[in-house]
Amino acid sequence: MRIVIFGLTISSAWANGHATLWRGLCRALGSRHDVTFFEHDVPYYASHRDLVDPPGCALHLYGAWEAVLPAAERAVREADVAMVTSYCPDGPAAAALVLSACPGVRVFYDLDTPVTLERLRQGERVPYLPDDGLAAFDLVLSYTGGGALDELRSRLGARAVAPLYGSVDPAVHRPVPPDPRLRADLSYLGTWAADRQGQLDALFLEPARRLPDRRFLIGGSQYPDDFPWGGNVFYVRHMPPPDHPAFYASSALTLNVTRGAMAAMGYCPSGRLFEAAACGAPILSDRWAGLEQFFEPGREILLADTTDEAMEAIGRPTRELADVARRARAHALDAHTADVRARDFEAILEHGPARVGGRAG
Repeated sequence: MRIVIFGLTISSAWANGHATLWRGLCRALGSRHDVTFFEHDVPYYASHRDLVDPPGCALHLYGAWEAVLPAAERAVREADVAMVTSYCPDGPAAAALVLSACPGVRVFYDLDTPVTLERLRQGERVPYLPDDGLAAFDLVLSYTGGGALDELRSRLGARAVAPLYGSVDPAVHRPVPPDPRLRADLSYLGTWAADRQGQLDALFLEPARRLPDRRFLIGGSQYPDDFPWGGNVFYVRHMPPPDHPAFYASSALTLNVTRGAMAAMGYCPSGRLFEAAACGAPILSDRWAGLEQFFEPGREILLADTTDEAMEAIGRPTRELADVARRARAHALDAHTADVRARDFEAILEHGPARVGGRAG
């Protein structure tokens, strides 16, 4: 099967969650299919490029849509599946090409469904969507399940909708020896976002203030100059995916905080959840609807709404946290790998949209 993808980026994991997901999915799909990925070569990602030859797919970097159009059209005309994703810089143009030229299944994959729907509710134009919505696509995939699927139908006219959740590539995210430089009693890995700041204050920064003898570590980009760092809060500006396992392995406990729109909609697991679990790190997370379909609260993941609950989790015995991590890793490797998602994708193409993937369906 020939699969053509027009996406945001696979070559740079800087300040985005798309690249890591696509690297795993393309590796898995590429073991059975011919995969081609078209990426607009924008300066922001070019200056932070950390992968030029992604396993499992042929990468086409291009500088202008007009210049790549002949090659893109040839690829689409030979495709069994052609896909456009959210935040594709040339989304409407790529969608027009896919809808007019693909002889196979024409797919739109929204990896940012809560953001897409919230912008539509606010009356905004969403630049990566076709002006006439998604009704012309044979299949619309969503990183978010639950009620988001119904809203994609009602707001954007999607006819056939299915969830395709985040995943982890065990070849990249796996247990490794801890790095003393990354040692932490509680860590947090994520790009700064204003709509996460309140939860980060309650579940990370305030526990750090109350526990001055403990070590707290943040990894990620775009933190503002006025971010309220404390004396026991340490910072690593960018952690490329190959360094994530050491980051997690060096943490007694790691925190997941969900973007506001995603938490409000629910059924939208961050890829960080699966990555941390596959690396064998115990996870503390904020609560959101549907989380229990991905990991079992109390046994595979710890949850907190308040500073006191976060501190209770930080204070749990090492052996108890290790048991939580062990169960989460086993579940992640069974139900949340890129290979599982690739097979889910194949099943959707073969049998039509259906809730697949075990507990996460």
